[in-house]
Amino acid sequence: MSVAESPSSLIAVEAIADGAFAEVEVCLDGDFESAVLFRDGGSVRGWLNICPHAGRRLDWAPGQFLKSREGHLVCAAHGASFSLENGECVAGPCKGDALRAVALQMRDGNVYLA
Repeated sequence: MSVAESPSSLIAVEAIADGAFAEVEVCLDGDFESAVLFRDGGSVRGWLNICPHAGRRLDWAPGQFLKSREGHLVCAAHGASFSLENGECVAGPCKGDALRAVALQMRDGNVYLA
C-alpha cells in the first residue's frame, strides 16, 4: 500500500498491471482513506474502498480485490458488482448506487490526486 498526501505521487502507473487493481491510502479533507485504483491501459480510475451497501471494504484481504468474469469489481462481503467504467453498482444488494469516485490525474508515469 502507498501512503500519500497531494502533491506526492500515489503510485507509479507501471506498478499496477494492466487490467488489475491496487490499493492506496489517500488524504481527502484531512482524513486518510483507503482507495482502490484500476488500470485500463494508459488510464487509471479510482474509488474509495467502501461498498455503498454496508460501508465495508471491497477487498477480501488488504489490497486483494475480486474481478468477475464480466469484468466488474466485486465486493468481497456481499457480492455487489461495480462497473469499472463509472463505479456504478450493476448487480447485488446496492444495484443503482455507485462507489465514491476519487479524482485522479497522471503525470510523468505517476498517479496523483487531482
